[in-house]
Amino acid sequence: MRALAQYALVTACYWAFTLTDGALRMLVVLFFHQLGYTPLAIASLFLFYEFFGVVTNLVGGWLAARLGLNTTLHLGLALQIIALAALAAMTPEYLGVTTVMAAQALSGIAKDLNKMSAKSSVKLLVPDAEQGRLYRWIALLTGSKNALKGAGFFLGAVLLSALGFRQALLAMAGALLLVLAAGLVALQRDLGKAGFKPKFKHVFSNSRPVNYLSAARVFLFGARDIWFVVALPVYLQASLGWQHTAVGALMAVWIIGYGAVQSLAPLITNRFSTPVPGRGALVSWGLPLALVPAAMALALAGGADPQLTLIAGLAAFAILFALNSAIHSYLIIAYAKADGVSLEVGFYYMSNAAGRLFGTLLSGLVYQYLGLGACLTVSAACIFVAAIIALKLPRTV
Repeated sequence: MRALAQYALVTACYWAFTLTDGALRMLVVLFFHQLGYTPLAIASLFLFYEFFGVVTNLVGGWLAARLGLNTTLHLGLALQIIALAALAAMTPEYLGVTTVMAAQALSGIAKDLNKMSAKSSVKLLVPDAEQGRLYRWIALLTGSKNALKGAGFFLGAVLLSALGFRQALLAMAGALLLVLAAGLVALQRDLGKAGFKPKFKHVFSNSRPVNYLSAARVFLFGARDIWFVVALPVYLQASLGWQHTAVGALMAVWIIGYGAVQSLAPLITNRFSTPVPGRGALVSWGLPLALVPAAMALALAGGADPQLTLIAGLAAFAILFALNSAIHSYLIIAYAKADGVSLEVGFYYMSNAAGRLFGTLLSGLVYQYLGLGACLTVSAACIFVAAIIALKLPRTV
């Protein structure tokens, strides 16, 4: 029961952070598009967010192994509060690309400290012999987080319309401060502290499965963000005339649905493969996913109704991407060694952040010069590459 209680506490902290993370992203995209920023300029606002995620996962995994996952989890919450408060404190003349990028850098560090800590914790709360339980708990944690991130997208759009940019940021910072105080009291203090003192060189994994899985993750998450982060919301507003709340609602519904499927991934994948997925599951679910953005690009090029194409494509992409992501999230926890688990998990999520970094940059760059169809085509190619890299993984865990 203690393990279950700690899992619930870790999940609750992760949920609270995720709501503010999703809301902040939507606030920034919609607010700066409203101010007249180009898609590439909006994408640049998130470059430090993603870049510092790369750095944080490496350093954060090392810190967690030395200090404990409790410490890095709370540090992530504290940095997000600072980032929100800093943005809220900026007067209009100082609220520009450079200052927002700096605040987003803090938020990126916070997000990846929080995520790495939460997911590494689960490895330590489930015995090695219970791989099926580990898969279910990781799927539930990741899926519920993504559902709440979708709710955060909608929350950000609503708060922008109801309160304005500054008051929305202050409201989220206050709520997160309460969560941080509760976590400091209730979470196990020595969770995740390694039995040895890892040197900094240990942040780079020497595990072949972890390295190949990390490479595949770069392309998988880059493929999503190439069209989803900047290109899609800007296209919906600029080309289809959607309002803030409509864009936020669509993004929210997509991520909530994606998160729900991710939570149910063990039930879905077990119908088609073994209860504990391995290399074959990544390939067999990855290749159909690549077909979705390819088909959407062809439909848009052929003159199909853009709203119908996007909504149908988003639904199919959500289901298949959720299954791929859930299998990925389970495999890294399964491959990682329990003692110093945060080191290999941090390395893996460094690759995840690198994928989001190049995906975010390409989302603004490709959309601005070539349009949404080109973003979808590049996405399909990246997913195909991820599936091919997965062939290098062991057949079973």
